[in-house]
Amino acid sequence: MPELPDVTAYIEALERHTKGRVLRGIRLQSAFVLRTVDPPIQELAGRTVTGYQRIGKRIVFEFHDREPQRYLVLHPMIAGRLRKQKAGATLNRKTGLAAFDFDDFTIVLTEASTRKRASLHVVASAEELVEHDPGGIDVMSSSVAEFEAALTQRNHTIKRALTDPRYLSGIGNAYSDEILHRAKMSPFKQTQTMTREDFELLHHVTVEVLEAWIQRFRHEVGEGFPDKVTAFRPEMAVHGKYGEPCPVCGRKVQRIRYADNEMNYCAQCQTGGKLFADRSLSQLLKKDWPRTLDELEERVERAKGRGD
Repeated sequence: MPELPDVTAYIEALERHTKGRVLRGIRLQSAFVLRTVDPPIQELAGRTVTGYQRIGKRIVFEFHDREPQRYLVLHPMIAGRLRKQKAGATLNRKTGLAAFDFDDFTIVLTEASTRKRASLHVVASAEELVEHDPGGIDVMSSSVAEFEAALTQRNHTIKRALTDPRYLSGIGNAYSDEILHRAKMSPFKQTQTMTREDFELLHHVTVEVLEAWIQRFRHEVGEGFPDKVTAFRPEMAVHGKYGEPCPVCGRKVQRIRYADNEMNYCAQCQTGGKLFADRSLSQLLKKDWPRTLDELEERVERAKGRGD
């Protein structure tokens, strides 16, 4: 799912290419992508895009060129992506959801998944726009005290707290893995056991990691449009790097699978060598689950030798 750095890259590109320009028309290939009927989305055709804002992982198009003001809220969810294509570009039957036509190009919303989750909402007012905000603080502009207060509202693992949109705005599975690895902090550390020094470190690292990725995207995209938005990038330290060497210590990156997600971490750097059970390896090793990284490597080799 596009997270804060990716959404920032999209918004900056949309501002460069569409701010101050007239949206000539909107084509919907999937009726399901539009989750509102009033105001009608076609009411936006012929209006000028006056700006953008980010709400969590959502992109908000602003149409303040005349009264009544309108907003279009795009939530890309896991597989939604934006593409800049030639004017009047045909929507792909399998992946195309919507097209936003301008005079000399078209912005296309795609979703490369059979589970269509991306959504569009037309919002009538700033007051109604608040309903789309889960409430998390913007960590990039927060103080350490605000950061700590947000994450200690309830006692959760720090991984869960970082990714809860009610606490922090725009951080998901990928960047939380990177943040916790940089902070050398266990994803299962409980928020209400953390010290002020822990929060100072985590706040600093969170801002540092997110800012670094924002700058990376700015450099890559230049004056163009982002076309490689993905949760799995070769420059990442641990996210999506299961079985690969940690760039800090060289030991293999571990994983924990849950629901549709996978959490990645370095046991050597983050947990003092302690391992957490992963369901796929638990099936392989059965009751012989190791407690340390060294035991894991030994037992995996032993299980392979037995043909388990």
